[in-house]
Amino acid sequence: MKMAATNISFKRIQQLALPAIISGIAEPVLSSTDAAVVGNISQFGTESLAAVGIVGTFLSALIWILGQTRSAISAIVSQNLGAGNISTLQNFPAQAIYFNVALSIIVLGGTYFFVEEIFGLFNATGMILDFSIDYYNIRVWGFPLTLFTFAVFGLFRGLQNTFWPMIVAGIGATLNIALDFALVYGIEGVIPAMNIEGAAWASLISQIVMAVIALIFLLKKTEVSLRLKFPLHPEINRLVSMSLNLFVRSIALNGALILATREATGLGTNYIAAHTIAFNVWIFTAFFIDGYGAAGNILGGKLLGEKDYNTLWKLMRRVNLYNLGIAAVLIIIGAFLYQPVGALFNKDPEVLSIFYGMYFLVLLCLPFNALAFTLDSIFKGLGEMSYLRNVLLSATLFGFIPVLFFSKYMGWGLKGIWIALIIWVAYRAVALIIKFKRKYLPLVEK
Repeated sequence: MKMAATNISFKRIQQLALPAIISGIAEPVLSSTDAAVVGNISQFGTESLAAVGIVGTFLSALIWILGQTRSAISAIVSQNLGAGNISTLQNFPAQAIYFNVALSIIVLGGTYFFVEEIFGLFNATGMILDFSIDYYNIRVWGFPLTLFTFAVFGLFRGLQNTFWPMIVAGIGATLNIALDFALVYGIEGVIPAMNIEGAAWASLISQIVMAVIALIFLLKKTEVSLRLKFPLHPEINRLVSMSLNLFVRSIALNGALILATREATGLGTNYIAAHTIAFNVWIFTAFFIDGYGAAGNILGGKLLGEKDYNTLWKLMRRVNLYNLGIAAVLIIIGAFLYQPVGALFNKDPEVLSIFYGMYFLVLLCLPFNALAFTLDSIFKGLGEMSYLRNVLLSATLFGFIPVLFFSKYMGWGLKGIWIALIIWVAYRAVALIIKFKRKYLPLVEK
């Protein structure tokens, strides 16, 4: 029996993309809320903001490196769905989830006892280093829970469903915001002000709640069982292969972001604080844009399973066009709101002066983000993990790093760091466009 053609109408793409946007921004909202709240602490606010920026960069690196299994899980499930083989997956979901959680525990154990040395590599010293360690030692325990939640999100995405991940993420983000204000500043007579440690507890509690709700939805809304059964499903080999390629890719990706943070820290406390504000704005818009990329990822994997290359080509053009439109809207909004955005995170005039002086580079990066992140997500859905690995490695080694150190030599400061980031993203966008046209356009029926 022939399956119905995959729907890539405007309405269907919105049904997938809009919930994906909300669920996608949950993690940056957690970090951004922490940064904004602690940055306005009356005493040592700038140092607290710098610490949250450093820890946020490191934890984001770990989450993105291991969280890439979400994309691999989604690709495998969606391709099998498109090929009509979804019933053959059986024990794969449970094995994939346990694989994800086991990796997170291994990495947590390998980093927890070396945090002082790790943050020292970021040029963190004195009070900033102390605050970074305090914040990390609490928030890091949410790491395995985040990886579990990401694996569940990957299963839902593969099944063409972004609604339940949206509910989970929305609850988590809302709870985190409320707890941040309550725990960081305190509630007179009820909760003492915990400052930066309060922000860490707010994030951890939110991650616990999200993991529990994700587990409930998985058991109630799908037929997936979490009973671990052997032997290993044949698709586990492909999951491991995809994940390894994505690990290497994410190491290159986060190597660039960590190096940017390190160089910003080396410029001084006010500069890393300004960079933290800029990075939180950038990462929020990146995940916002990535919602349409998620729709491309979900539908693209299914279309590949169906071998419907004509519709795949149409999908690629549509989601890129939609995301360029979203980027244009974000640029306009950002241009009008740059002053209140800066003041939301910190009130120090020197920090804000530095931030306002380079903010235009964050906006300039958005159209390149739209193309790079959309195509990146589509390629993940198509299972092109080895090519994504090679693109990130080359973009980092031959794009970002040379420009970063040239700008350092020229004394361009924080602006130079962000020029390097723009070149880095643009390199990825161009490479992915070329690959898609060379490999998939010839398969389209003329």
